[in-house]
Amino acid sequence: MPATGPSPLSARVRVGYGLGSFATGTFGTVPGLLLLYYLTDVLGVGAGVAGLLVFLPKAWDVLLNPWIGSLSDRSTRARLGPRRSWMLLGALTMPLCFAAMFAAPGLDGGPAAAYVAVLFLLTASAYACFQVPYVALPAELTADPDERTRVMSWRVAFLAVAILLSGAVAPLLAGATADDRGSAGGYRLMGVVIGALLAVGMLAAVAATAGTRSVIPATSEPGLRAQLRAARGNAPFAWLLGAFVTQAAATGLMLAGTQYFATYILDRPGATTLLFACLIVPSLLAMPLWLAVGRRTGKRNAAVGASLCFLLGALGAAAGRELPTALIYGAVAAAGVGYAGMQMLPMAMLGDAIAADAYTSGRRRAGVFTGLWTAGETLGLALGPGLFGLVLALGDFASSDADHRVAQPGSALTAIVVGFGALPAALLLLSLPLLARYRLTEAELTRLRHERTERDEESV
Repeated sequence: MPATGPSPLSARVRVGYGLGSFATGTFGTVPGLLLLYYLTDVLGVGAGVAGLLVFLPKAWDVLLNPWIGSLSDRSTRARLGPRRSWMLLGALTMPLCFAAMFAAPGLDGGPAAAYVAVLFLLTASAYACFQVPYVALPAELTADPDERTRVMSWRVAFLAVAILLSGAVAPLLAGATADDRGSAGGYRLMGVVIGALLAVGMLAAVAATAGTRSVIPATSEPGLRAQLRAARGNAPFAWLLGAFVTQAAATGLMLAGTQYFATYILDRPGATTLLFACLIVPSLLAMPLWLAVGRRTGKRNAAVGASLCFLLGALGAAAGRELPTALIYGAVAAAGVGYAGMQMLPMAMLGDAIAADAYTSGRRRAGVFTGLWTAGETLGLALGPGLFGLVLALGDFASSDADHRVAQPGSALTAIVVGFGALPAALLLLSLPLLARYRLTEAELTRLRHERTERDEESV
C-alpha cells in the first residue's frame, strides 16, 4: 500500500484511458443494435433462434471474463505496464473477428446462423481480453475516489461519442448498397469500417497508458470459486453488480429493439440514426450534471436519480403505438439523460468498492472484481437481445431475407413496443432496490484508507 497521499493523474493518462471507450462503446452498441436484426431480416434466421445465438456466445464470457481477470492480475511486470499485454492481444484480434462476423459468405438460414454464432463467440472472447484489464485500471491508477470519478467522466465522454458515432454510422453503412433496411453487402462494409474504429480505440488506449504503474500491487485469486467468495465478501460490490446487470439487460433490450422500432413502428427504417441521436446527445450534455449531482448528494443517490430518468423514458417508448412521433423522440431523450448517469456513476462506484476491498483485506484484486463485473455486464447486454428475440417469437414475428420483405401481424408490433419500452422499464424498477443497498460513501472510503495507512505504518 502507498505511504503517501494520492496525486492527480496526468491529462495524458486520463484522456488516453478514455480513448479505450471508443472500442467498448462501439462493441457494446453495434452488435446489440444490429446483430439480431441482421440475423432475422437479412439472413432469414427465425427470431427465437436468432435471440438464442446472440445470447449464448456472450454468456460464455460469464465464465471467461473472471478467468481473464485472474490472469491479468498476474501481469503486473509486463513491459508495457500492468495488464497492457492482455489489452494488446484483444486489440490485435477483435477487430478482425468483428469484421468477419458481418461477412457471412453467401449463407442464409441454419448455415448462416452457425457462422455468425462462431464468429460472435470469437469476437466476444477477444473483447474480454481487452475489456477486463481495461476496466481494472482506474482502481489501480489512483487511490483518490474523486480522481477516479474524473477518470470515469473522460471514459463516459468518449463512450457517449463512440455510441453516437457507431450507432449513427453503422445503420447507414448497413443500408449503403441497397434500401435503408440493409443488405448483405452493406453489412459487410459496415463490419470493415466499424472493425477499423475498434482497432483505433483499443490500440490508442494501450499506447497512451503504456508504462504507467499500479499504485498498489495486484493479487490473483486462484479460481472462479475463490473469486466469487471475494465478491460475496464485498457487499457494496455485490449489490452494485446486481443492479448494474439488471440495468444492462434493460439497455440491451432497447438497443436490440431500436431498428425494429424504427422499421415497424415508426415505419422509417432510417430513423434508427435519429433515435440514437435523441439518446446520446442528451447523454453527452447530461454528464457534467450527473458529475455535479454525484459530488453533492453522493454517487449512489445520483445513480438512483439517473435510473429514474431512464425509467420514465422507457415508459414513454412503451406507448410508442399511441404517442405522436415527437413525444416518442422526447421520451428517448429523457432516457438518454438517465443513460449518462447509469454509465458513469456505477463505474466510479465500482472503483470505490474495489478500493474498499483493498483497504480492508490488504490485497489488490482489481482484476478479480472487474472480471466479474465485465462478465455481469456482458451477461446483461446479451440477455437484452436474447429476451427481445424471445418476445418477437412469442409475438409471431415473421423473419425474412434482405430481398423478400413480409408484413408483420399486429401481435408482432405489440411485441416490439413491449420489448423496446415496457420490459426495460420493468427491469429498471427491479434494479432500484438493489442499488439502494449500496451504502459505501466517500467518507467511509476515506476512513478505510486512513486506517489501512495507519496499520501499514505500524507494521513497519
